[in-house]
Amino acid sequence: MRNWKSRVNCKHSLIRDQRGVVAFEMPFVFFFLFVVILLPLVDLAIAGFQYITAWEALRAFGQSIQYDPPPDVTNAATWQSTALAKADTRYPISNFQLFCVDTSTPTPCSSANTNAPTKYYSYSTSFTLAPMVLRSLCGSSCTITLYYSERFQ
Repeated sequence: MRNWKSRVNCKHSLIRDQRGVVAFEMPFVFFFLFVVILLPLVDLAIAGFQYITAWEALRAFGQSIQYDPPPDVTNAATWQSTALAKADTRYPISNFQLFCVDTSTPTPCSSANTNAPTKYYSYSTSFTLAPMVLRSLCGSSCTITLYYSERFQ
């Protein structure tokens, strides 16, 4: 039978030895790390991947039409429809225009400015973000539009 002094020493020994406290705190630490740090990073990563994919779709479309310029910039409707068929269907191309720059301001190509020294394409695409945690940035979903232009002559 143990005496009461050994029981008191055992109690003080357990108070000094706090290895069980770490096991008790770990679920709270993991919950904090997961909710406060990792989930917002996942939102940012998803947004980054969508942005990069949309930008690469714009560039790929630009490369596909770079070596196939329109034969007549004043009447390029049939050429535009065949060029738009080459675009990525996940990121549809919108606002596709041909510009002829004779002065510092770009104007759409017409019969008056076909001899302009610089001609380029301009187009855009959009994608939608649906953040899980960072809803304060744009609500439940937000649409981002990327613009791209490329010189062809």
